[in-house]
Amino acid sequence: MPDCKNIIIFLLIFALFLGATIEISEGSVILGILLFVIAILLISRIKVGKSHIIKQSKSHMFVGALIVAANIAYNLLTASELGTLDIMTFLLGISLIAYDINSEEIRRMGKFGAYMSATFIALFLFFFSLFNHLNIDFMHTFDHYFVLLPSVFIINAIGIPIQVISTETVRIQGVEEISVIIGGPCSGLYSMFLLIGIMVAYTRIEQVERRNFFALLLISVVVAYIANLIRVSTLYIAGFYYGKEQMYFFHVHLGWIIFVIVVAVLLYVLDKMSS
Repeated sequence: MPDCKNIIIFLLIFALFLGATIEISEGSVILGILLFVIAILLISRIKVGKSHIIKQSKSHMFVGALIVAANIAYNLLTASELGTLDIMTFLLGISLIAYDINSEEIRRMGKFGAYMSATFIALFLFFFSLFNHLNIDFMHTFDHYFVLLPSVFIINAIGIPIQVISTETVRIQGVEEISVIIGGPCSGLYSMFLLIGIMVAYTRIEQVERRNFFALLLISVVVAYIANLIRVSTLYIAGFYYGKEQMYFFHVHLGWIIFVIVVAVLLYVLDKMSS
């Protein structure tokens, strides 16, 4: 496992990027951009071995500038709303540009950001775009069997009435009757991709044995999955006791914080077990 200080920084970066993507797509764009900028600055605080040197290459800056320009042009021409993929594509471009800045600290930020965003984009394109192109119904299957049913089981176990009414929809009868659709951010896949991306980026800027690399990947997936189940279950509880509007507020502004707290606790326990 990475050292304790790096774990704390990873969690802060994870929290800020996760919060930024949710705020920009569903909440406050200004707050999302602020979280995004702070997350990028935090990358420079990650400590790596003294032997680590990042070589400069002007090709990185050129490709990065093209990616940023293409991303901005596409969104302006299509007048589309910013989404998670747009944000990660922009981060990839900025990170590649940072590769060629005459500062070891900034280049390290660039390499970390490039690997993190590239990993996220690769996973997104594989599980969303490719599967959709091949007519593989992965998303609905995952949402139903790995998110909706387990979270419903948890809520039923604590005595809150909840009913499955379709593949990705549940009905909650609390202070008001609410229908909740489990999909998109609620599936937890974005969060899982992001956490995997952070772990991959760390192993690329710090020498990590292959065995430990795959162990980190497995831990990332399991931790992100468990954390998301708890987050979704907490949203159900908020909807049951406080209604639809408060549940949505919780989902946008507090849900990702709950997710990160759970991840922090799980990683802390794992770190103690491995030490």
